[in-house]
Amino acid sequence: MLTRLLKFVALGGLSLLAFSAQAFPLLPVQNLTFSDYTGFAPKTLFTSVDPVGWTGGTGLISIDAPGTATQNSQAHGNAYPVYGPFANPPSGGNFIQADGNPAFQTSFNQSITGLTPGQDYTLTFWQAAGQQTGFVGATTEQWIVALGGSGFVLCHSCGTDPTYGVVDTYSNPGADLQTTHLMHTPSQGVYPWEEVSVNLRANAITETLSFLAWGNNGSEVNLPPTVFLAGVNTPSVPEPATLALFGIGLLGLGGNMLRRRPKRDAEV
Repeated sequence: MLTRLLKFVALGGLSLLAFSAQAFPLLPVQNLTFSDYTGFAPKTLFTSVDPVGWTGGTGLISIDAPGTATQNSQAHGNAYPVYGPFANPPSGGNFIQADGNPAFQTSFNQSITGLTPGQDYTLTFWQAAGQQTGFVGATTEQWIVALGGSGFVLCHSCGTDPTYGVVDTYSNPGADLQTTHLMHTPSQGVYPWEEVSVNLRANAITETLSFLAWGNNGSEVNLPPTVFLAGVNTPSVPEPATLALFGIGLLGLGGNMLRRRPKRDAEV
């Protein structure tokens, strides 16, 4: 009986491994929490921090240290505050704060090599949203993510939106583009951290990973929408409750198998 139970557990483990193997490999992103930099310490503008391995990020994009999202920093550029309370990301470490108004920011990028052309890769990260203090009006925010030959190109007043009228558009020729879940932020409020996952297909051995903060569907109305990003490709840890349920399930199945054992005849 013990042999049968161990065999069952082993098969269950193999099934879990097979399930995990079906997932795409993680995109090999470096400096995931923006903790390595050659410039000034966060909180300050992205280009003043100068995070290792990352490029671009001009405009109103800052790197925030934990606990600084609601603080103002003008030491090395205007890294503005958002309404609070605003929680630190579950992944820990520094994080991105970007104005989602296309008139005030560009994409930030990382060159990634060693990719397999035609292979899909999974990219996970945390996103949140807020509004700059002193402004009012509900906003929407999301991240546009791309894996391609270059970063994003913005075209000002090149599109239309039923709510905002003339808006900006973006392009990244030849890249695999994905958008994250649309966040809805109340006036003078925040949208809490949530983990998102996108799959991106590589077209070459070396590609450029790009992030573009996108608020109010490209409107330049200065509300403004503020988009946060943290913990790029930080693996999720299985919740203790999930592991406990899995263990209880195994014990329950084992007990059921024991109850189903045929009874032996009493010895004479």
